[in-house]
Amino acid sequence: MLRKTLLLLAGVLVLHTGTQAQLLKKASGLLKSGTAATGTGSVTENEAGMGIKEALEKGVQAGIAALNKQNGFFGNDVYKVLLPPDALKAEKTLRGIGLGGEVDKAILQINRAAEQAVGFASPIFVNAIKSMTITDALNLLKGGQRSATDFFQNKTTESLKSAFSPVIDSALNNTSATKYYSTLVTKYNGLPTTFNKINPDLKGYVTEKAVKALFDQIAKEELAIRQNPAARSTELLKKVFGSKI
Repeated sequence: MLRKTLLLLAGVLVLHTGTQAQLLKKASGLLKSGTAATGTGSVTENEAGMGIKEALEKGVQAGIAALNKQNGFFGNDVYKVLLPPDALKAEKTLRGIGLGGEVDKAILQINRAAEQAVGFASPIFVNAIKSMTITDALNLLKGGQRSATDFFQNKTTESLKSAFSPVIDSALNNTSATKYYSTLVTKYNGLPTTFNKINPDLKGYVTEKAVKALFDQIAKEELAIRQNPAARSTELLKKVFGSKI
């Protein structure tokens, strides 16, 4: 029912509004006919769905490769995990009394935990992708250049966080991030000037940051596959994303 032509119609960013309307009308007609013609041959509904899943899976692997290494988080201005918002006042206070070194150590180890944890994310994310139905994939016609990522993110974020949370918890403990952070919290809460005690959920906070970073990486890979033929590394991706409008 769907074809790469249809997926691209939904994802083109540079088209004028009037042109978009014409293309979507064309897409609707193609949907009714059951197939759409491309330079690589007819794409079936199943191939279109599998192509979306493959693009997502490729994005996951690329994201993990970019983040699961030393300084994947800590050395990245976009993804570096700082202290939770509830602890920012504590950070300022502790740095002011000469404990900046301990604050820096806690931040470093929190990022090391995130870098370590994403290495175990692959089966969690891939299983979530495989659970998508063909109908789910076809509905991405309504989206844009990152429609597959957005759909996947909206549908699976909470379940992924639940599955990923134990991995983050283990990494926080393995890197001693929990210990360093708990020390900071204890010292801050023990100050006579501290009236509002802090005890934010470090595991939940880091899990959210790690999942968001992975989705950002998936989106970058999806965009590359849609726009750059060289990024279509398999025959299925070439077929589904290589049609001509």
